[in-house]
Amino acid sequence: MAQVLEFKLPDLGEGLTEAEIVRWLVAVGDVVAIDQPVVEVETAKAMVEVPCPYGGVVTARYGEEGTELPVGAPLLTVAVGASEPAPEPESAPVADGGSGETSGNVLVGYGTGAPAARRRRVRPATAVVTAPVETPVAVAEAVPDRAGPVPVISPLVRRLARQNGLDLRALDGSGRDGLILRCDVELAIERMEQAVQAPPAPTTAPAAPVAPAAPAATGAVTERVPLRGVRGAVADKLSRSRREIPEATCWVDADATELMAARTAANAAGGPKISLIALLARICTAALARFPELNSTVDMEAREIVRLRDVHLGFAAQTERGLVVPVVRDAQDRSAESLSAEFARLTEAGRTGTLTPGDLTGGTFTLNNYGVFGVDGSTPIINHPEAAMLGIGRIVAKPWVHDGELAIRQVVQLSLTFDHRVCDGGTAGGFLRYVADCVEQPAVLLRTL
Repeated sequence: MAQVLEFKLPDLGEGLTEAEIVRWLVAVGDVVAIDQPVVEVETAKAMVEVPCPYGGVVTARYGEEGTELPVGAPLLTVAVGASEPAPEPESAPVADGGSGETSGNVLVGYGTGAPAARRRRVRPATAVVTAPVETPVAVAEAVPDRAGPVPVISPLVRRLARQNGLDLRALDGSGRDGLILRCDVELAIERMEQAVQAPPAPTTAPAAPVAPAAPAATGAVTERVPLRGVRGAVADKLSRSRREIPEATCWVDADATELMAARTAANAAGGPKISLIALLARICTAALARFPELNSTVDMEAREIVRLRDVHLGFAAQTERGLVVPVVRDAQDRSAESLSAEFARLTEAGRTGTLTPGDLTGGTFTLNNYGVFGVDGSTPIINHPEAAMLGIGRIVAKPWVHDGELAIRQVVQLSLTFDHRVCDGGTAGGFLRYVADCVEQPAVLLRTL
């Protein structure tokens, strides 16, 4: 006699209370192994694959793709044991004392470390479904005649298309492998609206006079975008930062010509390439060692400034899912080569949507290279609960007085936004001036290592 066990959405950690179903990885009737990922969900932190602690036959799934579920809500049921499942589902502990039917690992929402097993589809004749069985949900919406693998379309994109009566099969995606992005749907909607508003073609017969239509109301609502997922988390965090942190910003222009030359020489010498952001990160960690006030947080309940020993360096990255801030752990102990490799790994994970909650939390200081957007300066909002953020503008050729003569040099604007509770302007200015000195004369950094 089989036992039908109910698997609920586990606590994903980091204070997350809900997740949105992005893609089911199994269907009703599939055989799953212990710790096999069964569903991909999107939280406010990242995309994660949720492994099931039970091995057996999937008898029911709860929620369609795009549905948001709270932690503790049922995800699916699994018939464990004999081919004939029990008539009623029940919850079971994670560990089973070695029977091999459930996982002994603690679920944290983003995998237990066991390799995913191959799955096969079966339809046991004696299986009893103890909960309403859903019609299998399509994993992705495909565009006919598209070559290569069919990519998975974001639930938010599908919802936007559905709300506006748009057939995704008629679109060509501009994303990787033809993936249909939000911008593709928005462009198609705009074209539809323009077609509707276009005047009719003239006819040979004279038309009767028609009264002009009333103009649309100014500020009419065309769309409401839910603040959910990454966008909702960013909105909450930035709003809290502005409410709680009395921030101030100081900035300085610096001649980055020597820094750029040093990077070129280092990369020409062979070995792994060193990125510019890695050099700036190395300068940041050296500056924080001299000005530890800025690697801290404020505990207002205890009325204490909490200075932190380790530098977990976050860096702002713009992705298709929105702004994320991956974190490089223990940046103060890493070389420029190690920093380059870690920045590359986290950037690729952000691009593919595979960052884990652990990759996106625990930062103590943030580096924001907004120069990649072609802008010179900014006053960024501090990443709460950190105390400071260093902004890097674009590096551009400008007239500059060098060795007493006017010359064309590579100039960058550096800005520091800081929590005025942890330090005064003198400390902030000292930090920023040290960073600028290292940018202008990289040998300054060598003397302080």
